[in-house]
Amino acid sequence: MKRCQIIKEIDELLSTYCEGCFLKTYHRKTYSKAQAHTFCIKQCTVGKHIQTKGKTLLK
Repeated sequence: MKRCQIIKEIDELLSTYCEGCFLKTYHRKTYSKAQAHTFCIKQCTVGKHIQTKGKTLLK
């Protein structure tokens, strides 16, 4: 898969699922920005999918 295509897919995932995400907003308001970021990375399925795509960019 080409690098540009992977970056576009990540951008699509972010714009589709992450912008306006209720859970991200909730964690940010209730806890902190860092806690919201941690939630997205460790517990959110979309965040995990973005991570796997990002790892393919490093290869």
